[in-house]
Amino acid sequence: MIRPEAREVLARWREAVIGLAILGLGLYWSTGFGILQWVGFVVAAIGAVVIFSGVQHARFRSGNGGPGVVTVDEGAISYFGPFNGGSVSIRELEMLSLDPRAEPPVWVLSQPGQADLYVPVNAEAADSLFDAFAALPGIRTDHLLAALNKGGDDVVVIWAKRPLSVH
Repeated sequence: MIRPEAREVLARWREAVIGLAILGLGLYWSTGFGILQWVGFVVAAIGAVVIFSGVQHARFRSGNGGPGVVTVDEGAISYFGPFNGGSVSIRELEMLSLDPRAEPPVWVLSQPGQADLYVPVNAEAADSLFDAFAALPGIRTDHLLAALNKGGDDVVVIWAKRPLSVH
């Protein structure tokens, strides 16, 4: 019933579309009287927050169909791919980088005492990484999204537990 291209766009922007519907309902209710008006203002504010979050999630999604599968469960990020895989603890993560030189680009997750974990940005369920990355203390999600959408020829350090020293 819906063209595949339109279905993909709706799937990518689903949270923002839901937020828009919530905002519309809240604005409609806010034109009423009494308690319904105040409930409408609250619902509209919630809708605006959902839209903001949805836009960030949509910008993070790079599609699916890439190699491997990502799972985020109980504070651990696991990647199972056709040639490599592994798991890192989110709490013990030392550095998060993006390597746009790879095809497809990969997230590089560094944890002390382990080999770096390379996760393709378009791996199945890679969109679940956004919430895990957003929980890292001091991360700038705008920097993360800009690096992801920009591309480039150099590895970009998105986040480091300790500030990187410059020599």
